Amino acid sequence: MREQRLVVGILLVLGLTSSQRVMRAQESPAQGPMKQSKQSTIAAHPPSGKEAHRFWDGANQGLFAGVGAARALDFASTRHLRNRGVDEWLLTNSVVDNKPLFAGAEAAGTAASILVAYAFHRTGHHRLERWLSIAHIGVGMGAAIRNFTLNRSESIVPLR
Repeated sequence: MREQRLVVGILLVLGLTSSQRVMRAQESPAQGPMKQSKQSTIAAHPPSGKEAHRFWDGANQGLFAGVGAARALDFASTRHLRNRGVDEWLLTNSVVDNKPLFAGAEAAGTAASILVAYAFHRTGHHRLERWLSIAHIGVGMGAAIRNFTLNRSESIVPLR
């Protein structure tokens, strides 16, 4: 139990530091015009008055790492929940009990988050691009913390 709390604490700190890093990167002014390449001329231009940035900049890399860490923590916490005999309410227990399938679902969730962020980036919605990942990290961390702290007698009852 002590090791689990340590893991939760470490991942929570990692998620918070990556989101703080992103917020600082958003506040800093742009450092000169971006170099144009064949890729940037093909990409959609952001609406006037908005700053453009590269998709794989440091802020997005930190955010995507945070999303991956949150999904990994969700995987571990949900497996811990199932090992204690509590039913999963979002997915069927057969999916969660099949470790390779569940790991694939978590990886697909991370990939989907990155793809949606890329769609926001291409259409010039850079704030939504960042906030999508921040929200994904927050929801994933919150769910994982709840899963680790839920007692066996307390089961999650889905809304019908």
